[in-house]
Amino acid sequence: MQDEAQQAQAMKLIRLLACTLIISVMSAGMFNVVLPQIREQFHLTLSQVSWMTSVYTLIYAIGTVIYGKLADKYKLKQLLTVGLFIFAAGSVLGICSTTFGMVIFGRALQAAGAAVIPATATLIPVRYFPVEKRGTALGMSAVGLAIGNALSPVVSALVSSVADWRWLFCIPLLTLLLLPWYRKFLNDEPGAAGQVDWPGAVLLGAGVGMLLFGLSEDSWLLMAGGAAAFILFGLRIGLAKEPFIQPKLLKNKSYMVYLAATFLITGISYSLIFLSPLLLAGEQRLSSGWIGLALVPAALCSALLGKKGGTLADTKGVSFVFHIASVMLLSCFALMSVFTGASPVAIAFILVLGNVGQSFMNIVLASSASKTLPKSQTGIGMGMFSMMNFISGSVAVAINGKIIDMGASGAWNPLNFSTGGAYVYSNIFLVLGAVHVVLLIAGHWYLKKGSLPGIKPAGASAQPQGKA
Repeated sequence: MQDEAQQAQAMKLIRLLACTLIISVMSAGMFNVVLPQIREQFHLTLSQVSWMTSVYTLIYAIGTVIYGKLADKYKLKQLLTVGLFIFAAGSVLGICSTTFGMVIFGRALQAAGAAVIPATATLIPVRYFPVEKRGTALGMSAVGLAIGNALSPVVSALVSSVADWRWLFCIPLLTLLLLPWYRKFLNDEPGAAGQVDWPGAVLLGAGVGMLLFGLSEDSWLLMAGGAAAFILFGLRIGLAKEPFIQPKLLKNKSYMVYLAATFLITGISYSLIFLSPLLLAGEQRLSSGWIGLALVPAALCSALLGKKGGTLADTKGVSFVFHIASVMLLSCFALMSVFTGASPVAIAFILVLGNVGQSFMNIVLASSASKTLPKSQTGIGMGMFSMMNFISGSVAVAINGKIIDMGASGAWNPLNFSTGGAYVYSNIFLVLGAVHVVLLIAGHWYLKKGSLPGIKPAGASAQPQGKA
């Protein structure tokens, strides 16, 4: 009876989490649609208005790993309460903003609070679900992400068409309605007592921040500064009595393999997310509203199939889902490389394969990485996992942006009959597909070898973590 009550409580938490993720993802993406309005109202350049996105992404990425570390020492219930109130405070400031500086500060506060959500999204499945049901929990989280992505452009266009864009700041306030339920159902215990290595956290944050801004601003100086901060952070780990990241976590070979795989695979997948709207705008000449609608079918299919992907990971094994996801992604890249000049409707259906494949792959990576971590390091470990997604996405945007700016005089794919600027997209998708083939072969080799915890077929044992 007690187990049944715990399972019911865990399911309530994961449903709450899915609702929170919907709001969080919408908050992150809604302002991208109204950037032209903000730029015009405050008389900004494109570079200046893009700080709304850059600042949010930077603080969000750094905050995720910090909240993850704090979750190893403090109750998740308390962290979530603080985070959501900061999220709400940033929203109120944004609603009342009269200058662009206030808007930026509001977005920064939002990101500082919202960063607790991805940390929560990785920890609830790990702490409240047994290993054999973790895939299902991560699948339900993926549903929240997909619904948020689907609703984001639609809600943004609707609100901005009938009211001032500042009212978009109201939507995150809905998370406060969910907070009482979190406080009721979250019953995790605080971790080991001890000091938080804030100098180490600052060095890590500085390294990530300078790297991300260096990539977005094309500044080698900032990227060099980021590298220097990472070196100092490495030295700090060896010298501090209680370092921000324990050296034994970085010596966990299985975990580090998944971290590297996450960087590579997320970068490839995020390239699809970044390139698709540019292709629809540049070659199909769609407005932002129609682009949003073209991306909705893929997001909805991810939402409908997300839980199914998690269930398959639990029943068939993560290797089964890994191969399904790989085939979907590879098929999407192959079709996009050939049909870059196709109609928006055709592209919308092709993107379904890519989005669902990406959703399934995220479930595989998150589930497998969590199984390599001891209980005392799940917070910081999964926080780093989430941060790696943001860094990988930023690298993908920088690289693809430069390639598009360079253009292409012809398509490498002989089956592509597109003309003009579509050549460059065809070439990029062809290369992404080829890189994914290499990763698929490497992944299949690891699966067959069966030497990494979490990537074995269902029923295989994983490294002990203590009580889930």
